[in-house]
Amino acid sequence: QRYQAEINDLENLGEIGSGTCGQVWRMRFRQSGHVIAVKQMRRSGNKEENKRILMDLDVVLKSHDCPYIVQCFGTFITNTDVFIAMELMGTCAEKLKKRIQGPIPERILGKMTVAIVKALFYLKEKHGVIHRDVKPSNILLDERGQIKLCDFGISGRLVDSKAKTRSAGCAAYMAPERIDPPDPTKPDYDIRADVWSLGISLVRDAWG
Repeated sequence: QRYQAEINDLENLGEIGSGTCGQVWRMRFRQSGHVIAVKQMRRSGNKEENKRILMDLDVVLKSHDCPYIVQCFGTFITNTDVFIAMELMGTCAEKLKKRIQGPIPERILGKMTVAIVKALFYLKEKHGVIHRDVKPSNILLDERGQIKLCDFGISGRLVDSKAKTRSAGCAAYMAPERIDPPDPTKPDYDIRADVWSLGISLVRDAWG
């Protein structure tokens, strides 16, 4: 069902967390009672920050047909902020590991691997995009067993299947060719850098 809404139609139920692009809030749509996640990103004169906002918006809005990417319900844009209304997931891999105080079970890690590889493949094949920030906090899970990828602020465009630009990310999960390119004059890398980041994430989640 579709609704016409404004940001004031949402009741803030508290913060879920924060990421590279801003804060994420749990909010209730007053008209339906539906609880969703809303990412708030501050608009500024900083070109890099604005590029992140536009990239995040672009990827989530056009990835509505992928079951392995968090779904977007709509956006609100004010003079100071951009809000992205998304489906609410239960937790992320990072928080799940802390909650169970031990390794994530192998059966969940297996499902996580399949879901994120499919999400990365979809981004590459359908939209020519590389994520560049795959890590446990960007892998979401819910009580129904769904696993989805989120946070596309530092994603990059692929040219001939390669990323041509450098961008920030979490160094602990970054592939070697991104940190120290074999040829500094051609610091190109491809989707295998995301697969490396996923592998490091899985090892971390599997370690007690």
